Amino acid sequence: MAEKTVDFEKSLERLETIVDEMESGELALEKMIKHFEEGSKLVALCSKKLTEVEQKIEKLVKKDGGLAEEPFEPAN
Repeated sequence: MAEKTVDFEKSLERLETIVDEMESGELALEKMIKHFEEGSKLVALCSKKLTEVEQKIEKLVKKDGGLAEEPFEPAN
């Protein structure tokens, strides 16, 4: 799990760098397109990782004087 977190963190960091570079207005068109393509892939990767984590999360609820696990249900 730690390896997946590192991958997510590195991907998110790279995505932030790409956004900063694109927002600078200093990139040539070809470089902008390459950044956009890379950024799109990173967004998909990060989204997939977050979905995987969300599906694994369980919340604890009080039930009959004790604690019980209940599957996480995301708000839609």
